Amino acid sequence: MTRLVLIDGSSYLYRAFHALPPLSNAQGEPTGALFGVVNMLRATLKEAPDYAAFVVDAPGRTFRDDLYPAYKANRPPMPDELRAQVEPMCAIVEALGFPILRVAGVEADDVIGTLAVQAGEAGIAVTISTGDKDFAQLVRPGIALVNTMSGSRLDSEAAVLEKFGVRPDQIVDMLALMGDSIDNIPGVAKCGPKTAAKWLAEYESLDGVIAAASGIKGKIGDNLREVLEQLPLSRTLATIRIDVPLDGGPDTLVLRPCDAERLRVLYARYGFTQALRDLEAGAGPGPRTPVPELASAPLAPASLDPVLTGPGEYETVLTADRLDAWIARLRAADEFAFDTETDALDAMRSGLVGLSLAVEPGRAAYIPLGHVYPGAPAQLDRDRVLDALRPLLEDPARRKLGQHGKYDLHVLRRHGVDVQGYADDTLLESFVLDAGIARHDIDALARRHLGIETITFEQVAGKGAKQISFAQVAIDDATRYAAEDADITLRLHRVLGARVAAEPAIERVYREIEIPLVPVLARVEANGVMVDVDELRRQSADLSRRMLAAQQTATELAGRSFNLDSPKQVCALLFEELGLPALVKTPKGQPSANEEALEAIADQHELPRVILDYRSLAKLRGTYTDKLPEMINPDTGRVHTSYHQAGAATGRLSSSDPNLQNIPIRTEDGRRIRRAFVAPPGRKLVACDYSQIELRIMAHLSGDAGLIGAFESGVDVHRATAAEVFARPLDEVTGNERRAAKAINFGLMYGMSAFGLARNLGIGRGEAQDYIALYFSRYPGVRDFMDRTRQQARETGFVETVFGRRLTLDFIQKGNASQRAGAERAAINAPMQGTAADIIKRAMIDIDHWLAGQADRARMILQVHDELVFETDADFVDVLLTEVVARMTAAAELRVPLVVDSGIGDNWDEAH
Repeated sequence: MTRLVLIDGSSYLYRAFHALPPLSNAQGEPTGALFGVVNMLRATLKEAPDYAAFVVDAPGRTFRDDLYPAYKANRPPMPDELRAQVEPMCAIVEALGFPILRVAGVEADDVIGTLAVQAGEAGIAVTISTGDKDFAQLVRPGIALVNTMSGSRLDSEAAVLEKFGVRPDQIVDMLALMGDSIDNIPGVAKCGPKTAAKWLAEYESLDGVIAAASGIKGKIGDNLREVLEQLPLSRTLATIRIDVPLDGGPDTLVLRPCDAERLRVLYARYGFTQALRDLEAGAGPGPRTPVPELASAPLAPASLDPVLTGPGEYETVLTADRLDAWIARLRAADEFAFDTETDALDAMRSGLVGLSLAVEPGRAAYIPLGHVYPGAPAQLDRDRVLDALRPLLEDPARRKLGQHGKYDLHVLRRHGVDVQGYADDTLLESFVLDAGIARHDIDALARRHLGIETITFEQVAGKGAKQISFAQVAIDDATRYAAEDADITLRLHRVLGARVAAEPAIERVYREIEIPLVPVLARVEANGVMVDVDELRRQSADLSRRMLAAQQTATELAGRSFNLDSPKQVCALLFEELGLPALVKTPKGQPSANEEALEAIADQHELPRVILDYRSLAKLRGTYTDKLPEMINPDTGRVHTSYHQAGAATGRLSSSDPNLQNIPIRTEDGRRIRRAFVAPPGRKLVACDYSQIELRIMAHLSGDAGLIGAFESGVDVHRATAAEVFARPLDEVTGNERRAAKAINFGLMYGMSAFGLARNLGIGRGEAQDYIALYFSRYPGVRDFMDRTRQQARETGFVETVFGRRLTLDFIQKGNASQRAGAERAAINAPMQGTAADIIKRAMIDIDHWLAGQADRARMILQVHDELVFETDADFVDVLLTEVVARMTAAAELRVPLVVDSGIGDNWDEAH
């Protein structure tokens, strides 16, 4: 059957704009909405319709504006980022061969409606490609709606009835009753889709509802009667015309051949790499690509050298002469990428299975060293290969680059190679450029910046229970996977490195902080920390006893036994049986049993507090006291955490396996965990911690004279703040006043509202608001800084640390009110938290350089937030403290002094 596709261009442009991230090409031109529309068009062409048209609104007034001057009066102007994409959208639509229709005096909806009905009457099957619910009024035999973004389809009266609760011929009446705030069509106040559907089911039509209005009871009936005279106009405004005079009918909407040369230029300019690749391959417009999957759409720069996006040539090195040839290439290269393949994820335990190398984009090699499976070919001796590569890998003058190279440094160090000259890391290049994006792994970066879908580990090794070790992967498959990693790393560096170099402030953060920190963190991780297994076992036993007691108490309070670890059972007990209010809901609207939910009702019944206590004990036991002994490395006898430089958008380090950043220190049980981290005989642990560093950074950034004076005086800053806020002598400040001042000092940095402060202090919201007002009256520079930072963030879309680290705030210029408020809070906090992160990283680099000359007398073993922990000979403590404190305080020059607190002990708790 002959088919016509009518595309609602305006609808899709807006929907793609709001559905996809704010993408852009290398020139900074916005491309997100354009990308979504182009992929939808390519998908349409793949279906090969007989006729098609791309329909958009014509500029100027329409007949609806004449009928009702307030029509669409509330609609905001088109965002500049979207307006900039209209012209290129039309250019690509034309190059693809679609007829573009604009008819003055009517809307695109009316043009589509007229053509759809004409085509239906001519026996042509019509698909209206749109996300606009108003088009449901057109559904009938032969006319279907398809939402390409969601994949939903409405092609019958039954489908419309199921979705909206009314028939297609009742849709207009439903829209009139509901009104439309976007188009400013008046309706009945408080009349939603359910009420409208109910009335139409009972009274059949809008006319029937109007006739029965006098008998409809309640407030909604009053609302209906107030607007009876307006409803016919609302119906007219919501009705899609099907009688628009047009120059041609559906049979004139023939697709033209695509303009390949024009498309090539446009795809290259806007970075549509996959579309360009399909075009070059002669595949026409390209395969169908579901738009909902475009959140990770590639952002390949328009000027990208084709060699960076083309296929690679990969070699398996199995003979000595081919190894020698590659070593010669490495010697001749200015830089080279390398990557290791191992038989385990733990860098401190894994065995080396192979090495991959790349010296130019598109050419790479894999050297298998430890593949063991039936029929595996003979491989070069691992020690011989490492001996041959060692002079290159250990030469600090030869630039090496990797992706998350700290892992590879560990692996090679454990196999006798101490890599020097590690100059670039694509993970860190991505992080300093786009700290806010969630993923910086090689697969995501290749997709995002090169438009390349890489081979995944699961594709060569399987997944789940059937996953095999890389040592068992066939060497041909391993070569394609491993050599591609080195190749893609080199290609990414060519793209990302240029972007970093183009931003001097970002480049300084990258070159002076992040890259030098890589080997420092590798050494800290390799040093590890000793743990007292007997102490952990004692703590586990104690936690178990107390957990059992909590279970028994909970059973008594509930009057029956239940599983304290089951959110479902806890919800049923608290909210159904005991009737406690469900103050916190899940994203699906169900009662929540998380920590916030239980805290919210802990003052109304004893049971929520008992459950919270039980969970706290269970978490400590499961995460630390039971787990840490299992994590002791059998070769070193120590626990080795992993630090992540790209773990937090602000630049703070995070850690895992184990996560040492989350050990609670405000409770006695949490502090007990630290007692299990111990020094070996004859040595001590030394902890050095920045004092109130984020508040000091606030003083520096705000320049507030009062806050600066409080720090310069050397007195307790919270007590000094309380004295200022409550206008009383320092020695007369009460404990509650100091507590309030401390809550304000720290709360402001995290965007705490009066409501949050009231809850924190257990006071009324009005009183909390008075506290905040008093604070700002005493420290006006802080308010000015916060206002100034929010405004700058709105104008530029980002904030920076003292050292130039940048955090992009995607939602501060767009998004809903909640997202904008969250972005504004981040705008205040990120410069302080990020500057604190930069400072301690700078200190670590300097301290590590000094420790290199101390042999085994002292080592840095932990970093947690603003604290560094060292293990040192007992007779070297004083020297260590003098040097470390001096380097930590010199890591930044602020308007207020940096202060470092320190402690010494046989375990971490004593030293903290």
